[in-house]
Parts: sequence; structure tokens; C-alpha cells
Amino acid sequence: MRSSLTLRANLYSTIRSFMAARGVLEVETPILSAGANTEPNIESFSTRFSGPLPDTAPRERWMRTSPEFALKRLLVQGVGDCYELGRVFRDGEAGRRHNPEFTMLEWYRIGWDHHELAEETSDLVERAMALVDQPLQRVRWTYRSLYQNAFGFDPFTAPLEQLKAPLADHGILADDLSRDDWLDLLMTHRLQADFPADALTLVIDFPPSQCALARISGQGEDAVAQRFELYLGDKELANGYHELTDAAEQRARFENDSRRRLARGQRELPIDGHLLAALETGLPECAGVALGIERLLMAMVGTDRIADVLAFAFDQA
Repeated sequence: MRSSLTLRANLYSTIRSFMAARGVLEVETPILSAGANTEPNIESFSTRFSGPLPDTAPRERWMRTSPEFALKRLLVQGVGDCYELGRVFRDGEAGRRHNPEFTMLEWYRIGWDHHELAEETSDLVERAMALVDQPLQRVRWTYRSLYQNAFGFDPFTAPLEQLKAPLADHGILADDLSRDDWLDLLMTHRLQADFPADALTLVIDFPPSQCALARISGQGEDAVAQRFELYLGDKELANGYHELTDAAEQRARFENDSRRRLARGQRELPIDGHLLAALETGLPECAGVALGIERLLMAMVGTDRIADVLAFAFDQA
């Protein structure tokens, strides 16, 4: 137990030194907010405030699933390059590799795109793995070329039945899965397991339908979401974007999330109006990334059990 706690402390020190050397400011933002994460594949915890509030203020508050919205508001206020290293919370995610509360490192770089930030993220992970004397190779794929190499089809244009075929032996019986759901299953069930154990695998430029908070570049079949994911072996560590700055487009994406949630029978969640107001003021050109600390620690320790890198896992908390 002490060895994993010591490794975590050393990792935090390494992260802070890495960021300080690059002039990236450490900040703290609220854990509770009036707005929630509307993403249908992420569920949020909520709580209620019992004290006095203005009549228009909601009593139900949402525990953050990442510090993203608050960090972007700081960027609008002129804080500049910044990061937060802190706890986040996701309901329903508990198991061998997941804990409902975990630690996330998230940071933003003004004037950068996702290519530049992907390189810096790789640099940080290499610095972390040096703490356990593990050198890493780097492997880089575009999303399209990764799927073409593995399956022989273009993931942007292949018909749905072609996406399902490589998963025929996995017994997936779900008629309501979307095209993106099947692409995600191909990644988690077929591709990740083959990523080299001693390498950082960077996947960049995703289908436009998987843009989340990223910009889209190009048109038609050439359009891509300016997004990257970074893997260490078969573990996804980080997800980054060349950030969307258009407030109207962001509102439309939130509203689309709400429609998808209702179609799935999920609760519609309050959109973060503070973020939209900040975007209307003007978010500077930037790239941002979120990195899971427990996933990185699991790679450093060489374990598939998140409990091995926590002081107390959820069932013992």
C-alpha cells in the first residue's frame, strides 16, 4: 500500500514540475455546479443544497465529471495556459478498471492545436514512466488508417453491417446501437488489445460524429473531428481536442445530447449556461486534454486492477 501511495505522490510532483517548467498555471475549480454533463454515455452524481439561495438558483447541484467547463471559463477570463489535478465523479462506473471517484489531470494550451498537445501529452507520459524505468516507443495512427489497416474498410463510410462483422464472435445482441457505438466496440474489443505493451499509441482525427467538444475540419468524406486519444498498451490514458469556440454550435451539441438522452429513456440534464455565456464572450483558440491518473498509475505499477493504485476502492470507501 505505501509503495503505491508513494508512487502517486511522486507522479503528482512530476506533473507539477512538468507544468511549471512550461508556464502552465495550476488552478482549482468547483466540484459542484448548477450545470451537468449532458453526454449520454456519462452519468453524473447530484446532491441538494439545503441553505438559503436566491429564488432562481437551483438547489440540485451536479458533481463534476471533469473540470472542463470551469477551466474554459477561466480561459475566457484571461488566465492563460492552466491545468487542474483533482477528483472527478461518474455514476455507474465501478469495476476492475473503474471507480466512481477518480483523479483527472486536465490542461489547456492557448494558440495550440490537437497535434501539438498530443505531443506534449506523450512527453508527460514518458516523463511519468521514467519514474519506473520504463522507456516507451511512439506509434501514431489516424483513426481512418487504424481501422483500414485492421479491418480493410473505411470507418467513416463503411456500411453498418461491415462494422458489425468483426464483432460477430463477441455475442453482442443490441439492435439499438448507433454507428458510433459499433465503432467504439471495435476499438475496445478488437483494436486496443493489439496495441504494443511498451508503446504510446496515438490515434488522431476522429469521425465528425465523434466530435464531442472538438472542432471539425474539412468537408464531406474528408471531414474529421480534431481530436486525439492516447493509449499506453491497451489502456486509454488521455482524450484531447482542438477546442470548439463557437457558442451557438456548442449549444446545439448540448441540445442534441439532451434529445439522445430522452430517446434512450435517460433523464434530461441542465445545460451549463455559465459555459455558454463564456463562449459567447469569446474562448481563445486553444487545445485541451484530460488524462486519467489512475489509468497512468495502473500502467506504471503493471496492474489491471484500479484498486491496486487507490488508498481505498469504492467497496471499501
